[in-house]
Amino acid sequence: MVCCRRGGPARAGFLVVVPPQHPNSPAPECVLRMTSPALQEVVALLGCPAAGNPAQYLFERAISAAGLDWRFVTFDVQPERLAAALAGVQAMGFRGCLLSGPLQSLALPALLFLSPTASFSGAASLIERTPEGLAGHMTQGRGLAAALRGHTDLDGARILLAGAGATGRAAALELALAGALEILVCDPDPAQAAALVEAIGALNSSALPAMVPWQTALEIPERVGIVVSALPVEGSPIACSFSGLRNSVVVADCALVGQPSAAVAAGLKAGACVIDGLEIHCEKTAIDFQTLTGSETDIEMLHEALDEFLSA
Repeated sequence: MVCCRRGGPARAGFLVVVPPQHPNSPAPECVLRMTSPALQEVVALLGCPAAGNPAQYLFERAISAAGLDWRFVTFDVQPERLAAALAGVQAMGFRGCLLSGPLQSLALPALLFLSPTASFSGAASLIERTPEGLAGHMTQGRGLAAALRGHTDLDGARILLAGAGATGRAAALELALAGALEILVCDPDPAQAAALVEAIGALNSSALPAMVPWQTALEIPERVGIVVSALPVEGSPIACSFSGLRNSVVVADCALVGQPSAAVAAGLKAGACVIDGLEIHCEKTAIDFQTLTGSETDIEMLHEALDEFLSA
């Protein structure tokens, strides 16, 4: 068997095969066979809407820094087309995808596996393709916990959590598993707050949950050392402020906004330690990146990239 290429050398990645021929046979045609496909890994953002989401900007910066030959693509997907879009992620062999907005909670029926946080929160922000099917993760709570650990100790902490939606539930689980001693939950929807209190109570953790009545000016008990706002931002009429902030409290707001949120601004005014949505989002992005690529990335680089994106 002879390897050759008619008209020039063989192309990289291809083996040119000439089958054995009888001496009197006509000249054979070369057959190209791909020996090293080297397909690029693809990660996607599925959003509704996808416009204005910094995921592609941040991931491409991290991909470049890691020296990976990967691609990131962004798609605007209507909720009624989400199942088809996720089937496409699996069929086309994408490495995984990120979900934003209402798609996070709508994706669960299409997923074969759920992480404990995705199951607890009822939503998935990150989807990983496995040989068996799609696996859903909810990493917003992990991003919050990672950001908080950079400023305070979560073990034995007493926390006021405003917001009992998917982000609030993910945050509650991660904080409980991190060793929080008490989690006070409040939400404009009392039933939603009560459901989260019950779910925390069912965990095998040291966290003692309790429900706090909702009010637009939430009073922070003296024993509370961490205040977390996990209230929705997009299209939400909910307005909330915190009363009783002091410099011994850590204030974290999960909202990804360019300007300081009301909670962050109030925390700064009171001299408190504040963690804004940018810091939390960068920690979350680093977790997403490592989950999909197996490589760590630099948080400061992500923060610089996010600042650039929001100031553009």
